[in-house]
Amino acid sequence: MNPATSRTTPPRDAIEFCRGVTQQHSKTFYFGSRFFPHLQRQAVWAVYAACRIGDDTVDELSGREARDALETWRNRIEGAIAGSPDRDPMAQALGWAAQAFPLSFEPYAELYQGLEMDLECHQYQTLEELMLYCRRVAGVVGWMITPIAGYDGAALTLERALKLGMAMQITNILRDVGEDLQRGRIYLPQDLMDKHGVRPRDLYEHRVNDGYVALMRELEGIARDLYREGWRGLPRLRGPAQVAVAVAATAYEGILTSLERNGFDNFTMRAHVSGRRKLAMIPSAFLQLRRISSAL
Repeated sequence: MNPATSRTTPPRDAIEFCRGVTQQHSKTFYFGSRFFPHLQRQAVWAVYAACRIGDDTVDELSGREARDALETWRNRIEGAIAGSPDRDPMAQALGWAAQAFPLSFEPYAELYQGLEMDLECHQYQTLEELMLYCRRVAGVVGWMITPIAGYDGAALTLERALKLGMAMQITNILRDVGEDLQRGRIYLPQDLMDKHGVRPRDLYEHRVNDGYVALMRELEGIARDLYREGWRGLPRLRGPAQVAVAVAATAYEGILTSLERNGFDNFTMRAHVSGRRKLAMIPSAFLQLRRISSAL
């Protein structure tokens, strides 16, 4: 599949709004986006802003107000993809992106289901439930980005993009345990907490004991397995998109390494990758991409 070539001029102010949202809320994603060619980069910002605004809706609102706002968000996205964006800057940017590239509403519909899960459930009982949530709120982002990049390999490439997005979401969950507790949310699945003897009370008391470290390591291992599978799809992307996604994936996985260096204390410390470290990771991203490409 090829990204469409469009002579439609990107809506400058709307794109700038989406760039700002991306840069403010995900420095790692923004860093990777800079490696896309100009038009693709702008479309990626539009996609990220659309997802972020939906996520903020369920994070910042509650009850009927949140549900009404989420429904408004869904309708706005659907209109933009269909070619009838309203005056909202995110919708204007996404509407342009849908003209320039073969975007579909289906992944946004699945994202909507994931955001509904955030409103309905503040802890998942099983790892399987958590993985479904990760698929819906982040895995499908791979399906949003891949048509912008252009790709070969059909369904297999999309499946690997899904796995990469899920890996990034688990990374976010492990990084943000302390912050999520402040919102009354525990994304760590109850079955794995039980397995390692970790109680909700331990989380609120910030106990980084052997059981908690074992829980973190198990989830970290799941994330790294998903990264490995996701990486195998990157050589099927076309042109500079390979490098852009490889750099973002390398930086995101680096958060897991930072978390480990912090002793898995994600209550009082925030795992992150500095700008300098991200720059230093670029050569390793190139090498990893080359190794995987030669092995396929």
